[in-house]
Amino acid sequence: MTVSLPRTAVFVGAAALALSACGAAPDDASTTTDGRSAATATSAEAFGGMDALVKAAKKEGTLQAIALPRDWANYGALIDGFQKKYGIKIEVENPDGSSQDEINAVTSRKGQDRAPDVLDLGSSFALSAAQQGLLAPYKVAGFADIPEGQKDAQGRWFNDYGGYISIGCDAKRVKTCPTTFADLLKPQYKGQVALNGNPTKSGSAFGGVWAASLASGGSFDDIQPGLDFFAKLKKNGNYTPVESTPATVEKGETPISIDWDYLNAGYAEEFKKKGLDWKVSVPSDGKFSQYYSQAINKDAPHPAAARLWQEYLYSAEGQNLWLKGYARPALMTAMEKAGTLDKTAAAKLPEVSGTPAFPTEAQQSKAKTVLGQGWGKAVAG
Repeated sequence: MTVSLPRTAVFVGAAALALSACGAAPDDASTTTDGRSAATATSAEAFGGMDALVKAAKKEGTLQAIALPRDWANYGALIDGFQKKYGIKIEVENPDGSSQDEINAVTSRKGQDRAPDVLDLGSSFALSAAQQGLLAPYKVAGFADIPEGQKDAQGRWFNDYGGYISIGCDAKRVKTCPTTFADLLKPQYKGQVALNGNPTKSGSAFGGVWAASLASGGSFDDIQPGLDFFAKLKKNGNYTPVESTPATVEKGETPISIDWDYLNAGYAEEFKKKGLDWKVSVPSDGKFSQYYSQAINKDAPHPAAARLWQEYLYSAEGQNLWLKGYARPALMTAMEKAGTLDKTAAAKLPEVSGTPAFPTEAQQSKAKTVLGQGWGKAVAG
């Protein structure tokens, strides 16, 4: 999941594209013998319990997802774990998909059995989808343990994993790696600084601009300094419009990448095997933290499987798998108290200091509007 970063590494399930373009999943597969419908169930308990939900999900047999790269926050292990545990096939479409692409798939395929069942959205995009009435209210078993401010009261979306904006750098191609946004303006980085996507469509890129704003005198109420920063970066020739991915890094096209720390940290581990020295730092002058959000398509073709997927993601197993991908799971504090947190994985997280603060819904909506109006102008030419 480019917050809608182009999640450039998604595993594509070709079968997802081969499905019929019309007709929903059989109703009886998602309904209990006493008439309870998974499509309207707001919790596992409301559907008759986890056993009933598992039975219905297995009967549906498939979960359709979109924009879930296998190397993004350890999604490959999550997908494999769910399939092994429940025997339900996950079809993942569109490896380069962004949060906006996910929303577009929901709206354009409404009523079709090839529509996505579940979504992993940048925070601002989850808010937008909820406002459009696209999401189903559902509360996982651990819903109460998700911190306030990190979930919709109705359960239409709830944060899953997050991290900090960081600067990744190819230490073999860049003589001195930048560690702050101020550094990025230096002339030695000409043509080397990239984002992971377009911030009007990508969550990670959106976060990158907001972090640049905080580093440049902006705030959660004012993202404009971030636009001004990238306009300056573009003017002095340091910014490159190439979307940063593992492939562009390996080719040397994007030797400096502004991205989430869990992605950069994951790349560092992978690149090391290939002889590439990828350094990661969380810039002290632009410390911006954000979570992605889980959501269920209100018109999901496989509503029981969609809800079971959420239960899996918010189980101790699912949360620890995100943690192993260097991402900070939403239930991390609760799991630490319960003694279910993978301490070894937690110890490998990139170091940061202080308590993270998060923008409100109103601040995110405002920032998204400002970005939509000004990004093209900021980096034009």
